[in-house]
Amino acid sequence: MARLLRPLVRGTTYTRLMHLWVPMLIVSVWLYIDMSTWWLPAATLVPAGLIPAVRHGEGVQARLLLTPSEEDPGISVSPAATWRDRLRTVLWLEVRMALGGATAVSCVWLPVIAFQLAEIARGRVPDDIPLLSDAQPHWTYALLVPLPLIVLYGVVVGLGELVTAVARRLLGPSAAERLEALEARTEQLLERTRIARELHDSIGHALTVAVVQAGAARTAGDPEFTDRALAAIEETGRTALEDLERVLGVLQESERPVGSRPTLTDADRLLESARASGAKLDAEVSGPLESIPGPVSREGYRILQEALTNVLRHAGAVPVRVRIEVTGRLLVLEVRNPLTADIPGPGRGSGLRGIRERAALLGGRARTGPDEGDWQVQVELPLS
Repeated sequence: MARLLRPLVRGTTYTRLMHLWVPMLIVSVWLYIDMSTWWLPAATLVPAGLIPAVRHGEGVQARLLLTPSEEDPGISVSPAATWRDRLRTVLWLEVRMALGGATAVSCVWLPVIAFQLAEIARGRVPDDIPLLSDAQPHWTYALLVPLPLIVLYGVVVGLGELVTAVARRLLGPSAAERLEALEARTEQLLERTRIARELHDSIGHALTVAVVQAGAARTAGDPEFTDRALAAIEETGRTALEDLERVLGVLQESERPVGSRPTLTDADRLLESARASGAKLDAEVSGPLESIPGPVSREGYRILQEALTNVLRHAGAVPVRVRIEVTGRLLVLEVRNPLTADIPGPGRGSGLRGIRERAALLGGRARTGPDEGDWQVQVELPLS
């Protein structure tokens, strides 16, 4: 019993009722002006629903009144971007008005019927209500008074659930919006994985070196060894701080919308940064970078960034050849630099794993390793 009565104390029940009443305000005003054209408000919803901003307004209102306590209600607040979105908005407006009409009729006539049943029980028979105008006064009609109110309760709760389900169906994200949300989620997971990997490699390495060196210096009793240990701790800590600043930069950048993240059209920025860091960089770009699909272009930028970072971190200021080639169905990224003595540093190996993971996520492939005296990173990503 308590479960059946729970919607009575739930605020969502009443906000949904308000949502259903809103269209009836316009209808009631129009019926007061001209009742003979009662259909005109519904007709005006067709051109109104074709306006892109209407979908935004309906989505905001539906979220606020139909699903006020849900973080992800499945209702879009984006303007209509396609004709399919516009037609869905038109259908939503018509359905909302129809359900609003049913709600308004129920909220007016069911209480009236309950009141008239009570009047019949008292001996007063209404003459303006069908079915009740022929009733014979009797006290037993008092037993029927709760019935219209129970029906009203069921109608209000049921129509509230129905309009919420319809809103999720007709105002829900389109295929393009779902793809964008999936892209944002994928980007977030990739960055989390990369951050975890970077923190494990850089901070873990720095703490390990600091603990080992400090313990050795404490037990050695040799001033020269202590100086060398402190210098190693200082250098390792400085490198770890640099890596931590880079990771924090990734965290701050993850708050930006996916569409505003850098793409391969911004590759010049990466190349200039590498040159400023001392790399002797020779770049070859062929094909229209602007034609690359957004997700591929964004991931390609990250792959190029990671490859150049690895060169600077492990090889230093060496000649670097970069090739970016866009063919009909393929994006090829290649970064080559001469093999040098291994330069230790935190994060060693994590960048290559990140490159392979990004390439695999997009259905591409990555080859890394020695090739004819050079260290090569070559990635192929499909464009469709």
